[in-house]
Amino acid sequence: MKYKKFKTIEVSSLGMGNMRLPLLPNTNEPIIDRSSAQDIIDVAVAKGINYFDTAYVYQNGDSEKFTGESLQKHPRETYYLATKFHILANPNYKEVFETQLQRLQTDYIDFYLIHALADHTYQSYIDSGCIEYFLEQKKAGRIKYLGFSTHASVETLIKFADYHDWDFTQIQLNYFDWKYGTAKQEYEVLRDRNIPIMVMEPVRGGRLVSLSPTARHILNKVHPEWSTASWAFRWLKRFPEVKVILSGMSTLEQLNENLETFADNLALTDEEDAVLMKACDAFRKEVSVPCTDCRYCCEGCPPQINIPAVIEVYNRFKTDGVWALQKLKAIESEGAPSDCIGCELCSTICPQNIDIPSLMQELEENQPNSI
Repeated sequence: MKYKKFKTIEVSSLGMGNMRLPLLPNTNEPIIDRSSAQDIIDVAVAKGINYFDTAYVYQNGDSEKFTGESLQKHPRETYYLATKFHILANPNYKEVFETQLQRLQTDYIDFYLIHALADHTYQSYIDSGCIEYFLEQKKAGRIKYLGFSTHASVETLIKFADYHDWDFTQIQLNYFDWKYGTAKQEYEVLRDRNIPIMVMEPVRGGRLVSLSPTARHILNKVHPEWSTASWAFRWLKRFPEVKVILSGMSTLEQLNENLETFADNLALTDEEDAVLMKACDAFRKEVSVPCTDCRYCCEGCPPQINIPAVIEVYNRFKTDGVWALQKLKAIESEGAPSDCIGCELCSTICPQNIDIPSLMQELEENQPNSI
């Protein structure tokens, strides 16, 4: 395991993200499979991982409880705990913090984060008094480093980054979001302010592990011995501001593969970076539907589905994963994908020859129960 210097300590380049721990099958609630998860934690510690990330809301609080339980057999000074306060989950930050200490079975938290900063929560975090309270806890030694994670716009990120002298920030950083999202701008905002970066979603919830056939072929042609995940991790090794790369490893196989990748400091060369971007372009093109928003398909649609808007969500689903389907709820549309009757009026008039009824069916079949 390779390590990065963070202020006066050294943190493992690979961090254990405890949001995707293995769960027990056939249960209505997300209950952690403690036996399998303990095996993963024990191997992680034995192989040198010393950064463990959880949050108040993960697995309805069970992630924090398990994290505290699983690390009790290891000396407290040998690992670092990271957890988070989400104002929408429970605005009582004092109560949350005390609960977290109890769950984690510790009297201090190494890395504490304002959780999931967003444009609609920015002012709530500022006005609530939680930041000042957590700064008091830092002075008392119950928080070692204070930071925040963000899913906000670049503009909101800039305002929050300048609000306080933060110790670190956690952002979604991967090569796809670098090219097609705002990750590059977010990185530059933090780099220019000398704020160390912890990375979440390095493989976009697993989407950059599977990729597409053409994209995988492009990568395998150059390095057949590398997994698609290792390409994503080695791309991140190019950035000196990145201290910890979190991975939500739910099997020992995933853990061992990642440990092998982080056994060295080998980052992508410029030539390999160009290959990866070529694969990224192929992936996006291969999984995306080429809708031009001409809206011919909407004319005469019996359930009056806003088909171009639905297809935009479909393309996000193909690159981001199933939770992108939450965006279907925000679409202004009379009908939903489930209302499609398969009449094919839309397909016969589509200039791009898109099989729209099949897309509607795929969306309906993949919707999470919460939608």
